[in-house]
Amino acid sequence: MMNSLDPKRVLEAALLAAREPLAVEQLHQLFDVIDPPPAIAEMLDQLRTEWDGRGVELVQVCSGWRFQTRAEYQLVLDRLNAEKAPRYSRAVMETLAIIAYRQPVTRGDIEDIRGVMVSPNVIRNLEERGWIDVVGHRETPGRPALYATTRSFLDDLGLRSLQELPPLEEIPHTVDLLANTADATEDTTDARVGDPAGALPGAPAEL
Repeated sequence: MMNSLDPKRVLEAALLAAREPLAVEQLHQLFDVIDPPPAIAEMLDQLRTEWDGRGVELVQVCSGWRFQTRAEYQLVLDRLNAEKAPRYSRAVMETLAIIAYRQPVTRGDIEDIRGVMVSPNVIRNLEERGWIDVVGHRETPGRPALYATTRSFLDDLGLRSLQELPPLEEIPHTVDLLANTADATEDTTDARVGDPAGALPGAPAEL
């Protein structure tokens, strides 16, 4: 039965049905019964071309391949959602930006750059969202946790790697994109401890 199916249509169906991006290794499992196996990469490129110009596109992100709504249609589609999309606070997004561009960093590093105390809620909510994780500990007194971004962070931005992060001057737009993907709000209280002149070196003051 499997040999009678068009492999490219099998790929298309799997990607349309998937809730998460699918890696090429996972897609190969679809064709274990076919010898020789089809050229997955070639078929993915063909599918991407076939869907070009439609409201949905096939893209490659960090975790694999997925179909997603094109950005220009999202504003219209949001009208179908009765709930207003929640937004992350400036404190959370500044913290996320610092981690993304300076990783791995400790909470103390973030506070030094921002010039403010980092609320535990800020870190906790970024961890709960799946955008950051502890990747180690710095070998200094207290062995503070080192934070870095995750694959989910890259997937939500539609990126394949950290090298594709936008330039710092585009951070305000990036922050808006991230905020629109949020599905929870958080406590944003900060305590000022110094001069917050620019969240990141070279970044605009209004991040």
